[in-house]
Amino acid sequence: MSSIRVVIADGDPLAAEGVAERVRSLDGLSVVGIVRNGKELLEGLVGFDPGLVVMEVAMPGMDGIDTMRAIRRMRPDLPVLAYSTLCNIEYINSMRTEGAAGYLLKHGPADELGSAISTILSGREYLSEEAAREVEQGYRFTSKQLGGEYIGLTEREREVIRLIALERTNKEIADELCVSIDTVKTHRKHLMAKLNVRSIAGLVRYAVERRWV
Repeated sequence: MSSIRVVIADGDPLAAEGVAERVRSLDGLSVVGIVRNGKELLEGLVGFDPGLVVMEVAMPGMDGIDTMRAIRRMRPDLPVLAYSTLCNIEYINSMRTEGAAGYLLKHGPADELGSAISTILSGREYLSEEAAREVEQGYRFTSKQLGGEYIGLTEREREVIRLIALERTNKEIADELCVSIDTVKTHRKHLMAKLNVRSIAGLVRYAVERRWV
């Protein structure tokens, strides 16, 4: 019987190779590709023709959430295991809402990867223990509900967060985006409410975690 073709997506080459080695050690699986970001993964779906994707949530450029949404359009049947150091409910539930079959924490037990893969390949969802605890605490983001439409950030909102993280002033952001200072302030206010953060530091942390800067 032919093995299941696996693609690893991670912007950290060392982490990607570590995951690939663990996947290669599992029966019935073969690693056919390692890519650095969402764009490369989407481009490789046809050439690699994977039966499973193991994907880091925080990737440079096109992150895991946007990539997951695009995969659902291209290959709705393709099982995807998300894995990350990030254990915030915003990331876990966003990935689940977009269709990820599992969420695994990088700092978990070494043998957990095999259990997670077996679970999702059998058609069931897998959440690592820490991720499951976070989910049990309930949704903090009313715009993200399982079974409903995912309301993510707009391209303009992403750009505003990126510029904030680069320590640009309101005027500098306004000038770069060709909008008024009041518009920038409104974006900041809406972003803080949307992401459930109480300070600019929270917006900066959000951008850094997702490797937008």
